[in-house]
Order: sequence, then C-alpha cells, then structure tokens
Amino acid sequence: MRIRAGFTLGYECAQPTPMLLMLDVHPSRQRDLVTEQVLRFDRDVQARSYTDGFGNRCTRILAPPGTVHVSTRFEIRDSGAPDTVNWNAIQHEVQDLPDDVLVYLLGSRYCDTDRLASFAWSQFGHTAPGWGRVQAICDYVHNHIAFNYQNADSTRSAHGGWTDRTGVCRDFAHLAVTLCRCMNVPARYCTGYLGDIGVPPSASPMDFSAWFEAYLGGRWYTFDARHNFPRIGRILMATGRDATDVALSTNFGQALLTHFEVETWEVADAM
Repeated sequence: MRIRAGFTLGYECAQPTPMLLMLDVHPSRQRDLVTEQVLRFDRDVQARSYTDGFGNRCTRILAPPGTVHVSTRFEIRDSGAPDTVNWNAIQHEVQDLPDDVLVYLLGSRYCDTDRLASFAWSQFGHTAPGWGRVQAICDYVHNHIAFNYQNADSTRSAHGGWTDRTGVCRDFAHLAVTLCRCMNVPARYCTGYLGDIGVPPSASPMDFSAWFEAYLGGRWYTFDARHNFPRIGRILMATGRDATDVALSTNFGQALLTHFEVETWEVADAM
C-alpha cells in the first residue's frame, strides 16, 4: 500500500529565533519513500540537517521575525501489515543487553522511574518476563488513563499521568515506557504519523502520534498503550528517551505556534 502524509506548521517569532526541528521521516523509513520528502519554508530560511545521537534526522534553522510556515508532503510505501506481535519474545537479563540499549533503562525528563519503581514491582512483579509483561503494562496504562485532548499538558511526567489519569498519546507512552524501564525492560519513546487506516475514521483533526518500542528478543518491537491493538500504517519520525528528545520543534527564544495541520491517508488507487 501507499500512504500520503505531510503537514503545515506555522510559527510566529518576535525576533530572529534559533530552532531545532525534528520533522523528517526517520532514516529507517527513507528507503520506503515513493516521492521526495523535503522540508519547505515560505520565507527565506537557511536550514542545515544533521543526525543526532539517537539516529534521528534533525534540521537547524534561524527563524526570521514574523510568521514562517514549514511544510512537507510525500508518499511512502508500507507493507499494510499491522504491528508485529511476538508472544515468544524474551526479556533479556540486564547484563546481557547491548551497551547502546542500556540508556533506555534509565530515568529521563518525562520518565521518572524513581517515583514509580515501587508501584511497578508491586503491580507487575508477578508477570512472566517477556512480551506478556510488556502487554500487561500496556493493558494497565490503556485502562488507567482517559484520553482527552483538552487535558494535554506539555510539562506532565509519567508520574503526573499516573496521578492525573488523563492526557494524550504522549502521556500513555511516557507512563508505559517508565513502567517498562522500572521492570528492567528497555523502552524508547517514538513519534510519527498514524492515520485512520484499517480503523473507523476519527472526528478529531489529524495529529502526530506517540507510541513506544520495547527491546525484547534482540530487537525493538512496537507497542501502543493508547490504542492497545496492532495498527496499520505507522510512519516513524524519531525515537528517543522521551518527548524531550523527539520534540517536533525546540525554539531557543519565544516562538508561538500559529498553525498546525497534519494529514495521513491511504492512497486509494495504489497498485
């Protein structure tokens, strides 16, 4: 299948403002692109790309005073298969994990493992290590947090989501990631596109989505505590320890988001 995706974002700056953008398709999906995926600006903006320490493609700009829009539109191939499920995937002993995976066991800005470790062990200590343990965590988070766009809070940590019991997809991901790490399962935060493909269309405006990956059986597997069932058509943009590492935009100065439009559709006539 083919998916058409893209966005238009607008920012208003009072003065020249350095910004870090993480808006490209992840390098692991670049080979699937049918059309070129390029960031376009409606103002004269100098942009420079680089790859960060997590393997994400990032763009540095100096946004000019006034309003600037950044956009992209592209088509990408997808298998059309739902997220992989492997109940036989094992949980590794910590001493057997690859060195570069260990960072995903540690607490981070939004994944405050120190505040949830005791609860995690009391709640999930009886579960068998492996896929079933991660799925039990997803089931818990899915039932514990009520999704509500009106209750989004960019400062809420995993512990805050656990306490407030409400939030958006990032809150589901942060809590699930944190509980996994507490149980010695490496977990990383993911952001990208997830359209209404293979599910009834939502009445809400399209948005970017957050989910997570757990390291089991020698590889990373996709999990989604918000939807809590295998989905079709994810387009990964970035992975990191939490939302800090994969923020769509980080501004070093005052910048107001004035326009936000995201689209993700299956191309109906794809061969």
